[in-house]
Amino acid sequence: AVGAAAMEEPAAHNGSAAGAAPGAGTPSRPPATPEGMALAYGSLVLMALLPIFFGALRSVSCAKSKNSSEMPETITSRDAARFPIVASCTLLGLYLFFKIFSQEYINLLLSMYFFVLGILALSHTISPMMNRFFPANFPNKQYQLLFTQGSGESKEEIVNYEFDTKDLVCLALSSVVGVWYLLRKHWIANNLFGLAFSLNGVELLHLNNVSTGCILLGGLFIYDVFWVFGTNVMVTVAKSFEAPIKLVFPQDLLEKGLDADNFAMLGLGDIVIPGIFIALLLRFDISLKKNTHTYFYTSFVAYIFGLGLTIFIMHIFKHAQPALLYLVPACIGFPLLVALAKGEVTEMFSYESSAEILPHTPRLTHFPTVSGSPASLADSMQQKLSCPRRRRQQSPSAM
Repeated sequence: AVGAAAMEEPAAHNGSAAGAAPGAGTPSRPPATPEGMALAYGSLVLMALLPIFFGALRSVSCAKSKNSSEMPETITSRDAARFPIVASCTLLGLYLFFKIFSQEYINLLLSMYFFVLGILALSHTISPMMNRFFPANFPNKQYQLLFTQGSGESKEEIVNYEFDTKDLVCLALSSVVGVWYLLRKHWIANNLFGLAFSLNGVELLHLNNVSTGCILLGGLFIYDVFWVFGTNVMVTVAKSFEAPIKLVFPQDLLEKGLDADNFAMLGLGDIVIPGIFIALLLRFDISLKKNTHTYFYTSFVAYIFGLGLTIFIMHIFKHAQPALLYLVPACIGFPLLVALAKGEVTEMFSYESSAEILPHTPRLTHFPTVSGSPASLADSMQQKLSCPRRRRQQSPSAM
């Protein structure tokens, strides 16, 4: 819910390395220089584009994978319609928690939670790259950690943790970043985890068709606008939430170096939500078998345009902006105009990602649990695949 936070205006980022709001006694800082602001927002745009581009490419391989542990989570139209409501309740609940309970203890619990998730996400992200550095004769042993509940036919997998020696190396490297983040809350460690979360989200969360994508983006469009312009809830929670749910970049980096503390930020939801729609259009491009990626590149350029417009409007009005206000019309409108020009609107809206590429993709009924191989955060799907009917009866709640 907080991941869809607005892009913030410069004056709002005089907090800690995790992007928290300054205390009451925090002295005012000099305004950021034009060079520092350009570097900060240029870096945020670049960091937003990387997980979308590579996550979309990896989503194609993920969808074609025959390994059940690599199967993606599919968002249906029902899930998409419910998501803004669930996200709003979660956001409001976090806001009330921060108002009632001590922010310090809440963020301590969140730090431990995201410490574990961040290590797994970063390990999964760097695993394909790290495999190229291992020699051919590297002793790679296989391991499995299995924890079940019940016996006989009622036996149910709680944790099915498969990994090998290479995974342990990636996990160790990711743990170094995790400890760094836990101890220092440094903005670089925050961004490494944020990029990993974004890439995994784009790769592993799949929309089943374009109509579902329009429902999801449309609902979150209203959600983002209401919670940013209608109340101070979104901005307050995003600034109080000391967790890698946003990308940050210092505007005073040129003056203070790595110790800079005047941050601009972009919520991960403004990356992942449009990103999974862009990834869907890439799979649609591939389904056309024309050896072109017209819709993917069109939506990718639309995202750049929408993010640039967000920054421009933010500086004109000097107020935090809900990025989805500009990203959603651009990411939906540009590809739709191309489809109208090419006469492929029917093909676009009749395309079924889950039916064409992966016929038995499981439906996303809840957030993935923290279990499975460190080489893949999607291993938690194995417990659902082993007994889909029983699980669906016991847990009918949607995301």
